[in-house]
Amino acid sequence: MTLVTTSDHHSDHRTSGVAERALGLVTSTRLLTRPAVEVWGARGRECVIALEEASYVVGSDPESTHITLDDPQVSRVHAALDSIGLVWFVRDLGSRNGTFLNRERVTGQHRLRHNDSIGIGKVELRYVDGEEVVRPHTTPIDNDCPPLTRMERAVLAELCRPILCLDIIREAAEVNEIARRLFIGRNAVQAHLTNMYDKFELHKQEGMSRRKLLAALAIQRGCVTRRDLGC
Repeated sequence: MTLVTTSDHHSDHRTSGVAERALGLVTSTRLLTRPAVEVWGARGRECVIALEEASYVVGSDPESTHITLDDPQVSRVHAALDSIGLVWFVRDLGSRNGTFLNRERVTGQHRLRHNDSIGIGKVELRYVDGEEVVRPHTTPIDNDCPPLTRMERAVLAELCRPILCLDIIREAAEVNEIARRLFIGRNAVQAHLTNMYDKFELHKQEGMSRRKLLAALAIQRGCVTRRDLGC
């Protein structure tokens, strides 16, 4: 099986050492501090690819994909792995034989969780959350949502709606869109978001959108779900 894991599609993963690390390949999930996918074929686990870019296209065409699978059942451009903030998603790209998440065919965009299995042709991509791998099992995980007011929950739900309810990849809702859906002013929405930035301990960082990070963190912690939104 041939794998290409960078935008330089002429690279070959069959090198070792520095070259492998440059391509995002690691030899063990024990070394991970970021999300990754393990590639499993007929001979077992073939490699681990650290997810360092914002999006990866998976398929059989090395000129069009970041992760190339040498399998006749895999379409040229088969599926995509996309990140929104801290959360990763999988979606099918109109492949011939479909993409499967935990043995169920994918329609639209689906969030990935630790140890999820992505079936593409005869290959399995197993999603690994780097934080889960390096965190001791005896350490409690703080995934609770902070206390929120009724209106803050409403704003948070609308913030996450485009990510959870639409079939195509989208970012968190804009402030004006939230205001329109809730029939409140833009300044009111911004005030609620500012309060939630503090509650979720999201501090200002240059080049980072706290609005997008808030949506990703809320989804990751289960503060907003598809069921909550009726989608």
